[in-house]
Amino acid sequence: MGLLEPRVILDRVVSISEAAPLRISLPSPSRRRVLRRRSDSTRRAAAMASAAGAGAAVPQLERRALGNTGLMVSCVGFGASPLGNVFGPVSDEDALAAVRRAFELGINFFDTSPYYGGTVSEAVLGRCLRAVGVPRSEYVISTKCGRYVEGFDFSAERVTRSVDESLARLGLDYIVKETIPAIQKLKDAGKVRFVGITGLPLGVFTYVLDRVPQGAVDVILSYCHYSINDTALVDLLPYLKSKGVGVISASPLAMGLLTDNGPPEWHPASPELKSACRAAAGHCREKGKNVSKLALQYSLRNNEIASILVGMNSVKQVEENVAAALELSSSGVDEGLLQEVEAILEPVKNQTWPSGVAQT
Repeated sequence: MGLLEPRVILDRVVSISEAAPLRISLPSPSRRRVLRRRSDSTRRAAAMASAAGAGAAVPQLERRALGNTGLMVSCVGFGASPLGNVFGPVSDEDALAAVRRAFELGINFFDTSPYYGGTVSEAVLGRCLRAVGVPRSEYVISTKCGRYVEGFDFSAERVTRSVDESLARLGLDYIVKETIPAIQKLKDAGKVRFVGITGLPLGVFTYVLDRVPQGAVDVILSYCHYSINDTALVDLLPYLKSKGVGVISASPLAMGLLTDNGPPEWHPASPELKSACRAAAGHCREKGKNVSKLALQYSLRNNEIASILVGMNSVKQVEENVAAALELSSSGVDEGLLQEVEAILEPVKNQTWPSGVAQT
């Protein structure tokens, strides 16, 4: 009936998601190319950062409450899958510079997984965090378990071992029918503070939340279901709110569909969906605009979603994404262009693809 993949927040949130990996979020105790062109707002953001050295205040990203966890996360989150080289090689120098810049511009939420690049993303992010030296209490990390390079494994033994392996790679000493009890034990042991679930099929969330005690799941992470081409998540928001669950949305660029360069070859979208997104990107270019920026700003407008995760692997991408968010808060989105792009994408609205392992 759906797919399930666990999720964990280092610092501490754990989730189970559709046929994908268990997501572990590790908060502190106390797939995608983005905005390839540097816009005027990006230059302003860079200028503001430079001014900070001269004593000027640098505008910070909005922080939003993550459900009932007590965590406040930046409205733009740092998706670290690109650090696993899933979209192409990324040097350690570029990765470190991107993470450092993210902190400078107010990003405090980072998402990774042992599946991204076969543990490379976790390892690289861990090295970057240690090198930057920001106090652990000042950021939240989300990772996953359940899906690995060798396949899916939701057994209690593998989930428990996966959390310890992720902690070691990330250089952390805590993280946020068989899988949930295993995570609950980790929570009772103090290794996990919050529990969450993640997956592509939205039915996974209701399936799990209707079958576990109230409060057993703190957070859900949905991806590719809240952007210009797919807003299916909206219908689920009232239900999630009634369950007291925090909401994170990832991949506002639909894993590369809403970019000038287009998606990677392995993207599972249909030819029809790829063609429509390509047309939308072309329309934006003709107007001198960027479809990625428009998609990110569209996703950020909904305050019921705590954070929008965007894949980043360079200082330029970090600055462009933050600049887009700051511009949205000061001058809003280009409504005319948005309506035109929505019209182009209407024939494929909410079209998705299979993902994960069959739920039993």
